[in-house]
Amino acid sequence: MNKVLRCVVMLWLLGMGGARMARAIEVKVSAQALERTLRTQLFNGPDGRYYMRGDATSPCSVYAEDPHVTFKDDRVVVRVHTRAKLGKALRGACVGVSLNTEAEVSVVPEAEGESVGFRDAKIEKVSESKELNFLLEPFLSRKLPSQMKLNAADLMRKLLSQSVASTGYALTLDTLKLHSMMVDHDALTIDVDAAMSVD
Repeated sequence: MNKVLRCVVMLWLLGMGGARMARAIEVKVSAQALERTLRTQLFNGPDGRYYMRGDATSPCSVYAEDPHVTFKDDRVVVRVHTRAKLGKALRGACVGVSLNTEAEVSVVPEAEGESVGFRDAKIEKVSESKELNFLLEPFLSRKLPSQMKLNAADLMRKLLSQSVASTGYALTLDTLKLHSMMVDHDALTIDVDAAMSVD
């Protein structure tokens, strides 16, 4: 049985029974879960890349790959590997310079209704190339944090849609509200109010 569904059923059986239950719960989100979100929502192109310029067939292109998420103090830190071929396309080749660099941005997690959002993007590390940074900085400060956003209610509803087959009970998420979140050592801890129906 799915671990989340087993926990939900145990809570119901331990005294929250009835047609509807509403309780405050604490949810912990790992760095690996945030990485999977980024890979699914942003780094979903060929070979797990996100192209800022060009594409897989372009002689000259700029792309980020291999996102890695960690936690530091009260922030979520995302590091990406960036590869760039900058110059002019000539006879199917890029005449110019090739750059390989690591780039890093940190963000503060923020509750946004049903979603885990991120604000206050702070670029921690970029390249020494002004031309590359022209593309890299908006990607790090705006695109990446927006694509890491996670709708917790949608995920819970998708999990609970399998509840009859897994548990014998039809579990339905009626409402979900995220109140606060904070980085706590190796996890993002979220305080949530949820109301569920059990049939």
